[in-house]
Amino acid sequence: MTGTAPLQELRSQLDSLSTEAHRPELAEIDTLPTEDLVRLMNAEDAKVPAALEAAAPQLARAADAVAERMRRGGRLIHVGAGTAGRMGVLDSAECPPTFNTAPGQVVGVIAGGLDAMLGAVEGAEDDADGALAALRELALTPRDTVVGISASGRTPFALGAVRYARAAGALTIGLSCNAESEIGRAADLALDLVVGPEFLTGSTRLKAGTAQKLVLNTLSTVVMIKLGKTYGNLMVDVRASNDKLRARSRRIVALATGADEAAIEAALTAADGEVKNAILMLLAGVDAPSAARLLSEHAGHLRQALPAPQTPGAA
Repeated sequence: MTGTAPLQELRSQLDSLSTEAHRPELAEIDTLPTEDLVRLMNAEDAKVPAALEAAAPQLARAADAVAERMRRGGRLIHVGAGTAGRMGVLDSAECPPTFNTAPGQVVGVIAGGLDAMLGAVEGAEDDADGALAALRELALTPRDTVVGISASGRTPFALGAVRYARAAGALTIGLSCNAESEIGRAADLALDLVVGPEFLTGSTRLKAGTAQKLVLNTLSTVVMIKLGKTYGNLMVDVRASNDKLRARSRRIVALATGADEAAIEAALTAADGEVKNAILMLLAGVDAPSAARLLSEHAGHLRQALPAPQTPGAA
């Protein structure tokens, strides 16, 4: 967007957004003691969970809709620019080691490409066509979900992605930090977390960024629970790709089964390190091939694969 008239229009749009509002009561924060600044910022961040609580019904509907599609082989695709895009890429990168998601099952698309993860790519957020090109490469299907992330709710890159994805038949979710956002209206489902004006006027890497992180954490985690990636609150689909995760795998098996170290090591070895399989072997008393078969028959849900508890005195 160049030229005086378009910039005046954009300024008018920004003036109407709560995330861009100026707070006169903070006009002299640069004169405050350091501890006061820390406490003020913390007080601002404390407002974010309340905004998420207010959006809980909408977030639950979104999680159920995403899980239903992912059960049929769909993907969860986050799209955004700047901080919003980085939050989406971060969530997608954390799913494989945490939940053993398949490559490409959770995807992050950021305006300007991966170079934008470490530095600003000027003008990338205004490139709606760039979003379309990225989504065309992904060959969207109706089983996929595209989450457009934009603090303002008007970022062209994210808006373009949502409009293209919806036209392609994918489920679309608009995540913003302003009420009745443009991206929310463009999407099938709106997640508008109203967190109010920022501590630094317009710096949406602050409360808005925190809100986006909380929403994406909640969305992907609840979806993975629905997909059977956990057993209770244990990450039984964790991918043991480093020493910490290998140690965690053994601890998870121990917490789930109460078995001794020797039995845990034997089960994990027989199961090729698959935590879920090892737990089923120990709890159900089956061998590795049987555990794999049972899990396959129950779509990977460990609790469903376990034998039903026997009623005392039952024949």
